[in-house]
Amino acid sequence: QVQLVESGGGLVQAGGSLRLSCEASGRTFSNYGMGWFRQPPGKNREFVAAITGSGSNTYYADSVKGRFTISRDNAKNTLYLQMNSLKPEDTAVYYCAATQRTYGSRRILEYDYWGQGTQVTVSS
Repeated sequence: QVQLVESGGGLVQAGGSLRLSCEASGRTFSNYGMGWFRQPPGKNREFVAAITGSGSNTYYADSVKGRFTISRDNAKNTLYLQMNSLKPEDTAVYYCAATQRTYGSRRILEYDYWGQGTQVTVSS
């Protein structure tokens, strides 16, 4: 089992920045590919970014490329999402997730463990 706890969400004005954190416990963190997903109000959950177990490769949704950065610190068992130039359409509940596929994935169904989510609200 892997337990994931997100933090860092909040209310920010358009153009602002936030950094989300996801602390993992339970298993060897570097063995898991990690991802960030989000669920906007009234919409389905969608892929945001993913990172391999070693942190050497990252993947992004087109909608966040160039604005968001995913990273991890395996020594601290923590995943991060730095979000810059935020837009109102980035408003969503953000979830971190872990997959036993160390290469990471864009696919929701390939993730085995999920955090409880953290709310990000971007005002215009």
